[in-house]
Amino acid sequence: MHTEPDWITTPLTADLLRGALDLERTEHGLLPHRLPARARAQNTDPQLAMAEAQPSGVRLVLRTAATAVELDILRTKRDYSGFPPRPDGLFDLRVDGRPAGQAPANGGNVLMIDLATWSGTVTNGPVGTVRFTELPAREKDVEIWLPHNETTELVALRTNAPVAPAPDRGRRVWLHHGSSISHGTDAASPTGVWPAVAALLGDVELINLGLGGSAMLDPFTARALRDTPADLISVKMGINIVNQDVMRRRAFGPALHGFLDTIREGHPDTPLLLVSPIHCAIHETTPGPTAPDLSAVEEGRLLFSAMGDPAEVPTGKLTLGVIREEMSRIVRQRAAEDPHLHYLDGLDLYGETDAAELPLPDRVHPDAATHRRIGERFAERAFTDKGPFARPAQPGD
Repeated sequence: MHTEPDWITTPLTADLLRGALDLERTEHGLLPHRLPARARAQNTDPQLAMAEAQPSGVRLVLRTAATAVELDILRTKRDYSGFPPRPDGLFDLRVDGRPAGQAPANGGNVLMIDLATWSGTVTNGPVGTVRFTELPAREKDVEIWLPHNETTELVALRTNAPVAPAPDRGRRVWLHHGSSISHGTDAASPTGVWPAVAALLGDVELINLGLGGSAMLDPFTARALRDTPADLISVKMGINIVNQDVMRRRAFGPALHGFLDTIREGHPDTPLLLVSPIHCAIHETTPGPTAPDLSAVEEGRLLFSAMGDPAEVPTGKLTLGVIREEMSRIVRQRAAEDPHLHYLDGLDLYGETDAAELPLPDRVHPDAATHRRIGERFAERAFTDKGPFARPAQPGD
């Protein structure tokens, strides 16, 4: 006869979570944030507010002998008017570093976005429960990765054995900042986001500040990177600068210098990798802004088009090609005084040949297979012996 476990409820506290920079107490429970309160207070953009509250890379990390775990959550799912509902977010389970299951989110709120106006309305829903059972009956490290693309308030944690924070396994901390591509738009699950793929291959602890639509060289984001303890730092920059048409070539170079200067105030000698944009055909030689292709929207398809004029590039408009030139130049310029600063061309992660094989479904964002490829290539180029994030030789090596 099936019997329910004798549940133990454990308070949700910061020492059980990794990958978040701040935790907010709400009327329902605990809301992980990927930007600290001071940065959020300086932000006025609803897109960034939504993105930083979506817990890409955030996970519960427990040490327990429990064979069953329940997590009550209140999620906010994002859908688009006129389109089928997006897939439900997934929770990825890992036990002692290995994949051990997945479970979909349920219940929760729905944010419906009108692509014509980018306005949204919220329909409230109930608290849902995610449950994992038949875990090994021994002491083990348990990780539950939260959905990368749904705001997720943590309401209650129940197990059938006591839990404690997982011990520090001595892994280096990798702090990464980027756009929606790093955030994980269209990745299959939270551990399928390319920085998560790379982090698991590189055996590092990930803090993912990939912020959908919001890699804009914001000073408050630079200060968040500056003030966050980390052993390794990477910044993937460019696509949002172009596709939202936020600055010209004259402003981009000094802004990038200032962003790097701020990071270096807190991390003067930390390996710092600057990554340029992956291939995106619509913006390689055509400036932004980007807008939904309305003819495709009418057919129920989401495709993006570049709205800029290539003739304006000589007067300072930015394309991805121009961005790569500037980023490479700035790293070369700074390298004499900053030997720990490195550059990685995004085309080495996903280039024109890759685009022919694995095209971007909406012309901007990678699909699940492409996230995997980018993550594997990043790990190969960054974490292997000759990469900028290679582990220093240890005594006895």
